Amino acid sequence: MNIGLDKISFYSPNQYIDMKELAHHRDTDPNKYTIGLGQDEMAISNPTQDPVTMAANAAIKILDTHDLDSIDLVLFATETGLDYSKALSVYVRHLLDIQPFARCIELKEACYSGTAAIQLAKSHIASNPDKRVLIVMADISRYGLHTAGEPTQGAGAVAIVMSRDPKLLILEDESSYFTDDVMDFWRPNYSRVAMVDGKYSNEQYQRFFDVTYNNYLNETGRTIDDFKAHLFHIPYTKIGLKALQSITDDQDKIDTYLKSTTYNRRIGNIYTGSLFLSLISLLDSKTLASNERIGLYSYGSGSVAEFYSMRTVDGYQKHLYPSHLEDLDSRTKVDIDTYEKIFNFSYPTDGSLLELDTSNDKGPFVLSHIENHIRYYTKK
Repeated sequence: MNIGLDKISFYSPNQYIDMKELAHHRDTDPNKYTIGLGQDEMAISNPTQDPVTMAANAAIKILDTHDLDSIDLVLFATETGLDYSKALSVYVRHLLDIQPFARCIELKEACYSGTAAIQLAKSHIASNPDKRVLIVMADISRYGLHTAGEPTQGAGAVAIVMSRDPKLLILEDESSYFTDDVMDFWRPNYSRVAMVDGKYSNEQYQRFFDVTYNNYLNETGRTIDDFKAHLFHIPYTKIGLKALQSITDDQDKIDTYLKSTTYNRRIGNIYTGSLFLSLISLLDSKTLASNERIGLYSYGSGSVAEFYSMRTVDGYQKHLYPSHLEDLDSRTKVDIDTYEKIFNFSYPTDGSLLELDTSNDKGPFVLSHIENHIRYYTKK
């Protein structure tokens, strides 16, 4: 039985900043951001958007009545969760009106947990072939103003429907995964921003890629020529390019990789969804033929990594969400002062009432108010 990705979409908040403008405000050469990091724009999340609303906004683009009736597992991968107890997938199931006889779980292991959700979904469908699984990944990446990590921030969500006989991609059985206790990136419960050792994290990213990729090749007997494309978790697009160049200088493979970074360059780092935002970029380019193999490298600081593969389904192009580029182009650019005000905004922690102005938020799901420590969501 073939199991894989039947539908996929992403959501980006409707505001962004230009990375060249940020560089000028930070007295930095713009080429450091646009070439050195490979980033052009950064999505900015208003207080009316949080991981719950972004996830629901990504999923509603692709769900139909059949999905709502047959999904019985909702997996929410995130590293910017809102509650120590309640899974964010519970909110999402309610907002999307998915039938209630469903398991709802939240997963965490830095940026890796989206891949963990995909592997869990595959096992679930193998035992329940008539069911479907909704996977959502949503994060707001924060390192702090005027920090080295600031230009690698971002916000957004990816939604995936997995099923048997998928229309887009077949998830192959072979994979290689590896874990080591590494302190390259973490965020203590009391901190609103991440702690990161940037140089060390880049070294670990490459080390884990070398280990998992070479082990995958050794275990499967495959070679680089068995892959049409290699995709990477990309907190910034240059890091994936460097990893690819460590195994090949083939210009066709490099050009294919660059096509997979289109949306990442305009949104920034969305943590758990970054690898799959890159996958959407490549699929939307419609350059892949049927039955072509894609290698995917998933890395979550701390650290867990996995290298695995998928194959394209014949005619996948007809089943893609058609308007991702239009959605990005419809966003509003804000100035750096506005971005900094949004960044410094804090939700109340004492249970007091906060009412949010949602009039400029394109939604469709928004956070409308908070009262007595409860978040209230509405559909516009």
